[in-house]
Amino acid sequence: MALFLHILSCLLGLGSWVAINGVWVELPLLVPQAPEGWELPSYLSLLIQFANIGPLVVTLTHKFRPGRLQEGPVIFVLLGVGVVSCLLLAFLWQETSWVAGTRRSTALLSLIFFLSLVDCTSSVTFLPYMTRLRPDYLISYFIGEGLSGLMPALLALAQGVGVLSCEPVNTTEINGSFVLGNLTAVYQPARFPAWGFFLFLAGMMGICLTAFAILHTMPGKQSQRHQEVVKSKKREQEESWEKGVEQRPMMGEEVCAEVIDVKKERKRYSLCEKIFIYLVLAWVNALTNAVLPAVQTYSCMPYGGRIYHLAATLASMANPLACGIAMYLPNRSLVMVGALSLVGSIIGSYIMAIAVLSPCPPLLHSAIGGALMVVSWVLFVGILSYVKVVIGMILRDEGHSALVWCGAVVQLGSMVGALAMFPVVNVYSLFRSGDPCTSNCPQ
Repeated sequence: MALFLHILSCLLGLGSWVAINGVWVELPLLVPQAPEGWELPSYLSLLIQFANIGPLVVTLTHKFRPGRLQEGPVIFVLLGVGVVSCLLLAFLWQETSWVAGTRRSTALLSLIFFLSLVDCTSSVTFLPYMTRLRPDYLISYFIGEGLSGLMPALLALAQGVGVLSCEPVNTTEINGSFVLGNLTAVYQPARFPAWGFFLFLAGMMGICLTAFAILHTMPGKQSQRHQEVVKSKKREQEESWEKGVEQRPMMGEEVCAEVIDVKKERKRYSLCEKIFIYLVLAWVNALTNAVLPAVQTYSCMPYGGRIYHLAATLASMANPLACGIAMYLPNRSLVMVGALSLVGSIIGSYIMAIAVLSPCPPLLHSAIGGALMVVSWVLFVGILSYVKVVIGMILRDEGHSALVWCGAVVQLGSMVGALAMFPVVNVYSLFRSGDPCTSNCPQ
């Protein structure tokens, strides 16, 4: 039963972001056929930020109407909307219409908004729901959340998304021999169409919905009984220790040792410590969900398409791996959380510096440069994913309300990061992309 609950928790985490992550990795196939062209990713970023209205409503409801909102029915609705939206995407994503004199992908953008609403709201509903289960099941949830990025990426690799070849634009014949002209990047056709990919996403969301239905109906009562037993045991222990202090005044050292142990078990963080935890959480999610993903192509593509795909895929694998490490080697020290956040931020600074120097970064013509970029992305995602899991474990012990605010801070940090990067990348064009087939950089 314990293993079964771990699997169900993992599948619930998988449904948190698998839809939007899937849309992101499918963009190379959507962009050439969408009227928006390469502006489509920027529209996607804005839609995700508009979808934060969902977490805002849930957070305000918990704040001003505590106890009125039950996560269970909300999660059923969210996963149902996710399944229907993915199914509609499979058949309607190419439908367009005229808006203000310009043709737009109205069906695609509308359905992406609903998927964004589902995934953003999951941060403030799925996490608080996990308080009904034992704390160790929260790690399984985070593993599933990491797989929500890995599985679409692996499917996109199998589909052949983003694979390109360099072909000559024209050839000229000189003295009986052909001389190649300028090379241009040509994307290879996918092994299966975009509608098949969206059907896969619909199937994954359907599996998550089924898993949650089982989790909500069968183990829920057991988990609630578990919480009641734990609370009653704590009350009994506290009462017995208090009586022990009154009845055994001569055994000072033994009583003091027991009281110290109780205080350790009942450790609560001060206001300053909680502010530090939430600030680190917002910073880490801003980096991992918005700031660095916005420049991933600029940091990797100068070294070649193979380096880009390796960095994206292995970084996606680093997320669930970090969650697994946190399961067996959790370290809740705030000093360690701060230190790891600093290390991850330093690695992120290196990635950002390479993106700024694109299309001619250091070690461009050396294998070391590409290998270093892949390792940097893996370490960046792995270290900060470990930090997010540890913070989730810390806030899990603080109760239901702390996890609600945890989800709200996650979305707030991601939103601030995205809004900060949008004008930098799309308006001011501070980052430059190089030609993957021809390089004007010095050797």
